[in-house]
Amino acid sequence: MVYRTYIKVLATLVTLAWVGAAYASTYTITDKLGRTVTVNIPVKRAVILISYELIPALNIWSQVAGVSRWAEENCDLYKAIVKTNPQFKKPTTGAGTDINVEAILKLNPDIVITWTYNPNTITFLEQKGINVIGIYPDSLRELYQVIRMHGKLFGKENRAEEVIAEMEKIFKLIKSRVSKIPIDKRKKAIHLGGKPTTVSGAVGVTNDVIEIAGGLNSAKSINQRNMDISIEKIIQWNPDVIFIWGGAGYNESWLYNNSQWRFVKAVKEHKVYKLPKWSTWSPRLAPIALYMAIKLYPEAFKDINFEKLADNFYRKVFGISYYKVRQYEGY
Repeated sequence: MVYRTYIKVLATLVTLAWVGAAYASTYTITDKLGRTVTVNIPVKRAVILISYELIPALNIWSQVAGVSRWAEENCDLYKAIVKTNPQFKKPTTGAGTDINVEAILKLNPDIVITWTYNPNTITFLEQKGINVIGIYPDSLRELYQVIRMHGKLFGKENRAEEVIAEMEKIFKLIKSRVSKIPIDKRKKAIHLGGKPTTVSGAVGVTNDVIEIAGGLNSAKSINQRNMDISIEKIIQWNPDVIFIWGGAGYNESWLYNNSQWRFVKAVKEHKVYKLPKWSTWSPRLAPIALYMAIKLYPEAFKDINFEKLADNFYRKVFGISYYKVRQYEGY
């Protein structure tokens, strides 16, 4: 009898061990810096310093231990959700180049996800025994890879595909309209960064978005993410439309009231638009593209209610109304 009981217990333990082995897994990633990182998945405790808009998109609140200070200070989406659901609020761990390593160590994360702006910070965290993944999506394709990577890390692969599908719906809508516009009728556009003379070149998500929106990026000859150029060069390009990065410390009026810019077509015709202050490393890249397409070709989108479409997108992707989030856009 004792022997039979022993056999049953042993069989149960073997079964449990097999089940545990079947569900326990590792995921090896080559990040933007070319570093190989192996992580046990699904991740239980992550510190997310840059891709925090994927937290609500993938609904991984319970698997996140901390976020960047930027999430609280600069992200209307995060603010709106946490205001409505205080239980989702996470400890902050610094931002950018001033990451609070002590705060991260106290959170004991399985992984830290950050951007590659300061590789030395990543190296320092590694030396403290912390797994770090550096991201910097330079195209829509790479952004999809980042979303799918998060899906794999947190056991949310299916949800990641659902999010991408919602983005694709908007991109397909845009392409279906702008594809009917002949190339010789397409508008020339530039995207200005933190300084009015910093333009977005051929490398980066911004160039992809301009092209998806049907624009011709005048700065595409610059094989960099961003470059500071002369106002004379911008006058030479003479873009039809100018977009300003949402986080810039200036707006349309600055260009309209600056005598150096009065020779630029977009300025003369008052076709300068400051973009929403949304992350482009987020599913919100899709409504940003729609916003740009509407400004480039208003006649092609005259039947589109941007706010209604954005609200539908927000509800499906982030689980919150666009109108509620918009209350926090001004911070």
